[in-house]
Amino acid sequence: MKRVAALYLPEWSVERLRAAAQAAPHSAGASARSATAPVRAEGTAAPRTAGARSASGAVGFAHGGTDVTPFRTPAHGGLTSTVHALATQAAAEQLNACSVPRGGGWRPGARWARAEVQAAIATLPTHQQPPMRELGRRSEAAPHPFKAMRPDEGGSSPARGGGPAKLVEGGLHQDFAPGTPPPPPLRGGPPPRAGEDQPLVLVHKTGPRVEIAAACAHARALGITRGMALTQARAQTPGLVVHDHDPAGDAADLAALATVLARRVSPTVAIDGTAGLLIDITGTEHLHGGEASMARRIVRQLAARGFTARIAVANSPAAAHALARYGQARIVHSRDDAAALAPLPVAALALSETQVELLRRLGIDTIGMLADVARGPLARRFGPGTVARLDQALGRLPDPLTPVVPPERIAITQRFAEPIATAEAIEHWLGTLVPRLTAELATAGLGARRIEVIADRVDAVQQRIRIGLARPSRDGVHILRLLVRRIGDVEPGYGIDALTLHLRAADRLGPEALGAELAGEAEPDLAPLVDTLATLGRKLWRVRPVESDVPERSAAPAPPLDPPTRAAPKLQPDDVRALDTRAIVPPWHPRWPRPVRLLARPERIDNVLSVMPDGAPRRFVWRGRTVTVARSDGPERIAGEWWRRAAERTAVRDYFCVEDDAGTRFWLYRRGDGERAETGDLSWFLHGWFG
Repeated sequence: MKRVAALYLPEWSVERLRAAAQAAPHSAGASARSATAPVRAEGTAAPRTAGARSASGAVGFAHGGTDVTPFRTPAHGGLTSTVHALATQAAAEQLNACSVPRGGGWRPGARWARAEVQAAIATLPTHQQPPMRELGRRSEAAPHPFKAMRPDEGGSSPARGGGPAKLVEGGLHQDFAPGTPPPPPLRGGPPPRAGEDQPLVLVHKTGPRVEIAAACAHARALGITRGMALTQARAQTPGLVVHDHDPAGDAADLAALATVLARRVSPTVAIDGTAGLLIDITGTEHLHGGEASMARRIVRQLAARGFTARIAVANSPAAAHALARYGQARIVHSRDDAAALAPLPVAALALSETQVELLRRLGIDTIGMLADVARGPLARRFGPGTVARLDQALGRLPDPLTPVVPPERIAITQRFAEPIATAEAIEHWLGTLVPRLTAELATAGLGARRIEVIADRVDAVQQRIRIGLARPSRDGVHILRLLVRRIGDVEPGYGIDALTLHLRAADRLGPEALGAELAGEAEPDLAPLVDTLATLGRKLWRVRPVESDVPERSAAPAPPLDPPTRAAPKLQPDDVRALDTRAIVPPWHPRWPRPVRLLARPERIDNVLSVMPDGAPRRFVWRGRTVTVARSDGPERIAGEWWRRAAERTAVRDYFCVEDDAGTRFWLYRRGDGERAETGDLSWFLHGWFG
C-alpha cells in the first residue's frame, strides 16, 4: 500500500526571512577578527572636529555648544532603519510634549511628567504603545561602547525548538511553532533588535498597488490579511515592519529542503505548491522507527531551525495534501481516506477559486458532500478535472509525483590489485585520475573549487589531501600540479589499496571570451599563484571596505580574487533616486587615512600626559616603555553608531596621530570628548600604527 507524507510550512516566507536575518553575519564581527587593514591613502591625517564632515561624507554634527548629535545616512539600505529610528524618536518626543490621550485633562502643548507619560501610554492599544527604550532621554554609556559586534550579536535568541509531539485519537497531531526567532530586517535595512511582538508583513507590487503577500501570526491577529493594500495595513497597524517578498528565494530554499529530505528520509520527494513537500515513504518508514517517529523527527528538526511545520500521512498525495493544510494533521492508518477527508472543505482538493465558489453557491461545502454527488452531473457541470481530483484524493486514480533529483557527487575511484606505497606510484595514478575528473567536470559544465583525495590504506586508515582553488577551474595540469605538491602529506604505511578523487565544491564554468588573450592585452591571471601559495600553507585574503566610521568595523576580510563590488544599476528616468546627483563617496576616503597595522583589540596605555580637552598626548607608557611625542596631529572625532547599540548614543572617540623621536607613528584615541562624562571615561588606547 502506498504511503505519502505531506509536509506543510504555513509560515515559510516569513520564517525563512527571519532565519536568514539571524544567520547573516554582521560585517563588524568579521572585521573585528581581522588584525590588518590596508593603507587607504598617503599623506597626513586631517583633524576632524565638531562641525566637520566625516570620511564617508555621510556623518554630520549639529552645531552649538559641545552637544554632538550624529546623523547618518548609510549607503547600502540603512536609510530605512535610520528614518524609522528618527521618526520613532520624534514621535516619542511629541508624545512627551503635547500628546493628549482620549478623555485626558491635559492641555495640548503642556510638558508632561514621566509618570503622566507612562499613564498616557497605558491607555493606548497594545500594538500602538512605543517601547520605553524609545522614550528614555538618559545617556547610556557603557565601559566599551564601541565593542565590535559578533556575527550573532543583535539577532541572537534563546535556543529554539518545538515541544514534544502530541498523540491524539486517530493519529499524530503535529502543530509545532518554533521558539522565538529574531525579528526580520526592516525593508532594505539591517535586522532590527526589537522584540518579537513586532508585526511583520511581506509585500509585492501588483501594477501601481503594493499588496500584502504574506504576514506573520501577530500581523494576522491584528486584522492584516493577504491581498490587503500596504497603505491600509500601515494605517491600521502603526509600527508595521515591511519587507519585500522574495518568491524566487522561497522556491530555491524549498527545493534545497526537498533535496535534503530526499537524501535523508526518502528518495522520492516532490514540491507541493509554494510552501509544501510530498514525501513518498512507501517501504522506508521502518528505517526511521515508524511513521510517527519519522514525522515527529522532521517537525522537531524544522522547529529547532525556526520553522513551523505540519505533517500528515495518508494513502494518496492529494489526501495527505488536504489533511496537512485544511485538517488536523495526522496519520491515517485505515486503507480508505474518505472518512478522514469527509469533513474537510472542498478547497482542500486544490481546486480553482471559481470552482470552489460555485460549489459553495450550490451548497456543497465539504469533500464528503461532493463525494455523494453523482459523477455524471458533476463532470458535466464542473468538468472532468474536478472528478479526477476527487478520485485521486480518495485513492481511485493514480497521482504520480515528480520527484526532486539530488545532484550526484562526482568521485573518481581507482582500486589496485597490489597496494602501492611510493610517491612515484601515487603521482602516476593521480595523473590518471585527474583527466577523468576534468572530463566529468566538462560534461557537467562545472569548475572545481575544492578537491579532496582519499587514500585507503591496508589497515583501514584513510589519508587525505585537500586543495582549494581561488577560481572555478578544470585545468588538469594545474590541478595535478597542486596535488603532487601535497603527496608528502600522505603516509602510505603498509600500502594503499585505493585512491578516490572527490569533488567537494564546484561552480558553474561556461565558455569564456579569448579575444583579449589572443590580442595580447589580457591582464595576468593571479589565480595559479594564489592556489600555489595556499597549497604551501599560506593564508591569503584581501580587505574589503565596509560602510562604517568605527575603525574596527570599517574593514572585513574577503577572498583574494573576488571581483569588486558591482556598479549600481542604471536607474529609470522616472526613478526618484535619479534626483540625487551627488557623487558616490567611497567608504575609505583619502582625507582620512588609516594605519597600516590596525589592532584587532585596542591596547590600553597609561600615564598619558595631555592638555584637556583637545590637546594631543605628549608622553605615554605602552607595554612598559615610555614614549615621548615629538609631533602630533588631531583630534579626529568619531561618534558612536547609535543605530547599532544603545550604548553608543553618546559615546565619542578622539583620535590622534603622534610620532616619537625615532619616527614611529602611533594612532591613539581617548574615550570621551573631555567635557561630558557620559561620552567616555577618558581612558587612552593604542589602536594601530602607521608604516
